[in-house]
Amino acid sequence: MSHNNQSLNIRPATSDDIPTILTFIKNLAKYEKLIHTVVATEDKLRATLFGEQPAAEVIIAFLDDEPAGFALYFSSYSTFLAQPGMYLEDLYVNESLRGHGIGKALLHQLAQIAKARNYGRLEWSVLNWNQPAINFYESIGATPQDEWTVYRLTGDALSQLAEK
Repeated sequence: MSHNNQSLNIRPATSDDIPTILTFIKNLAKYEKLIHTVVATEDKLRATLFGEQPAAEVIIAFLDDEPAGFALYFSSYSTFLAQPGMYLEDLYVNESLRGHGIGKALLHQLAQIAKARNYGRLEWSVLNWNQPAINFYESIGATPQDEWTVYRLTGDALSQLAEK
C-alpha cells in the first residue's frame, strides 16, 4: 500500500521494538486523557510481550521506515461460539498520520490473522466520547455491544477479593 509514494508496511513486533511500543502506549494514553494511569516500562513490556509466555502480540505499521501506528491484541474465548477470538487492547496511529488508511490497514491485518487462526470474532472497547473512533469503527462494519457493560477489578479491590 502506498500513500504519496510512501510505502506502508505492517509486521509483527520484536523485542527491538519495545521502546517504540512504549511510546505508542504513552501517546495513546495522552490522547485518551489517561496518561496518569500508565505504569508500563520497557522491562515490563519485555517480560510480558516477549518472555516465556507472551500475554499479547503486537503488530507495527511503518510508513517508509517511520513507525506510524500499532495494534496490541491477545486471544479471547467465546463459549457460545466454542471458538477463540481476538481482543484488540490498543489501536493507535500517530496523530499527524491519521486519515491515510493506516488504522484500517492495521485492522485489515488483524482480521486476516483472526481468519487464519479460525477465530470467531474480533472485538475491542472504545471510550464513549471518542466519536472519531466510533465513526471509523462503524464505517468498517463494527457494531457497538450496547447491552453489555465492561466491569473491572484492579488494585486494592482485586487484592481484597483475592485475600477473602
